[in-house]
Amino acid sequence: MRTSLAPPSGLLAPPTSSPTAGRRRGAARARLGRVAPPVVLVALLFGAWQLYATLRHVQPQILPSPWLVATQGFDWRAAIWTNTVPTLEETFFGFSLSLACGFLLATAMELSRAVRRALYPLLVTSQTLPLIAIAPIVDLWLGFGLVPKLVVVAVVTFFPVTVGLTEGFDAAERDAVDLLRSMGARRWQVMVRLKLPGALPHFFAGLRIAVTYAVVGAVFAEYVGATKGLGIFMSEQSNQLRTDLVYAAVAVTAAVSVALFGLTYLLQQLVIPWYRLSRRSAGAR
Repeated sequence: MRTSLAPPSGLLAPPTSSPTAGRRRGAARARLGRVAPPVVLVALLFGAWQLYATLRHVQPQILPSPWLVATQGFDWRAAIWTNTVPTLEETFFGFSLSLACGFLLATAMELSRAVRRALYPLLVTSQTLPLIAIAPIVDLWLGFGLVPKLVVVAVVTFFPVTVGLTEGFDAAERDAVDLLRSMGARRWQVMVRLKLPGALPHFFAGLRIAVTYAVVGAVFAEYVGATKGLGIFMSEQSNQLRTDLVYAAVAVTAAVSVALFGLTYLLQQLVIPWYRLSRRSAGAR
């Protein structure tokens, strides 16, 4: 009697994709869908710019082509990097000062309604003052070192952070506040255990707005008085009609701003991972 060597039925059936793999492919397609449109649009804009500058023979002092900006920026990469480092230092320390001031002001206004009524109008008024008039005065008061640059960056960026935290504190549910107080929680305990965690999404929204201004504020502060930095580099190259290098420095400024903007999402994921999950579950419903 011969024994069949054929495998059992269904053994050679093609494996079906798991739900996890399907979700991963869906997430990858979603990320591609978010990234592809702006990338294509930027490529089209740079392509049109390159064609116009080449076909119309525009002088580089007026409108350098993207290729010229890229090649000259690469050739001058050492000088650009040397001037980028001071700008990054001013941005980092100035923005850190901004976060500290914003947190203290928002907390003080939340703990005292009298402080809020006194400070909030002044905070709004501070954003109406022209930066071009403030920066020289700050330099006259504090000298031409690092400190006035930090102050200018902080003045430019602290308002969105303060407002974001203030709105986040106000968004706390009244029933939850009453419940904690009925259990004997003090005001600072309500702040730490309920209002501050709930305000973090609003804080990161304000943080993303503020961080886009930080590098620009540092560059502008350098125009007023500095020896190194992207602002000084742009000013020097503009005086020498090296528009291509000015554009290269602008590109570096934009790249740093975009990188800092992206880092806020990473920081948010690390600090409040539950927020993304809650939004995803809310969207699923």
